[in-house]
Amino acid sequence: MKKLVTVLLILLITVTSCKDQKKIEYKPESIGAINSVAVVMDNELWKGPVGDKVREYFAAPVLGLSWEEPLFTINHMGSNVFTGTVRNTRSVLFVDKDSLDLGHIKTDMYAKPQKVAVIKGRTDEEIIKNLEENAEKIIEAFKSVEITEAQKRFLRSLNKEKVLEDKFGITLSMPSVYKVGKQEDNFVWIDRQIPKGVMNIIVYSMPSDSFQNDSTFTKDIVAMRDSIGQKYIPGPDVPEKVTYMMTEKAFSPYVFPAEIAGKKAVEVKGIWEINGYPMAGPFLTYIINDEANDRKLVIEGFTFAPSTEKRDYMFELEAILKSIKFNKPKK
Repeated sequence: MKKLVTVLLILLITVTSCKDQKKIEYKPESIGAINSVAVVMDNELWKGPVGDKVREYFAAPVLGLSWEEPLFTINHMGSNVFTGTVRNTRSVLFVDKDSLDLGHIKTDMYAKPQKVAVIKGRTDEEIIKNLEENAEKIIEAFKSVEITEAQKRFLRSLNKEKVLEDKFGITLSMPSVYKVGKQEDNFVWIDRQIPKGVMNIIVYSMPSDSFQNDSTFTKDIVAMRDSIGQKYIPGPDVPEKVTYMMTEKAFSPYVFPAEIAGKKAVEVKGIWEINGYPMAGPFLTYIINDEANDRKLVIEGFTFAPSTEKRDYMFELEAILKSIKFNKPKK
């Protein structure tokens, strides 16, 4: 009797194991350049109002750059081309005229990680309505998976310097090509040389009670950036001029609420310039409400790359800044 029970248990475990193995379906690794989106729709839709609406949202100009660059690089293709390894593209927008009227996002449909947004409608008008209603969350999903992919690529060769950990109790995941170039008591400047310029990250802290006045919020942020630039970020030597980085005077920066590493924050996008010298470029700043350490922590990325597209440079900096981790406060 004991032998029979043992055999039955073995059979049960074997059957259960086989069922579990069938449930685990292999998904290949997703492919594609960072910030590229495969748009799958027939040519008739692409050339008409539906295609215009897709371009309006997904090729919209990125805020805060020196000149217009699209949010995503769009690779349009018909459904007959969307086969084989092409289906493993990381971010996919599928648009179709169909008997269904819907808009939703599927995760890891053909590959991992992957986001496939599906927009359908019985008429052009229904498709456009679904695009309008779902574009914001689709863009957010695409951007999130692209940020994650960029951060994963950083892991191939990480910067292992401990300056940020020692001075501010934080870590950032960034490629080893970034190096600490300058450090003061409350300021660290990290940079990376690129073919026609330089990418930069700066970190500093502000008192926890900074930016209390809503009516002067943006003005106070600009004043903060300009004072830090004047103190720590000099421009080229020019006779009889004091040159330093400041916020561009002509346009006010864009300011948005944000959440970074589970903490309330503010995202600031705009253009920096050099006081007294013709240099400029885009910047991205996060002001993080770090209550555990009784401070506002400021992390910023900015790029100088004249006559060069900067979207992907700034996206890399965004991915680095969003990788921030806070050490536990010392008791």
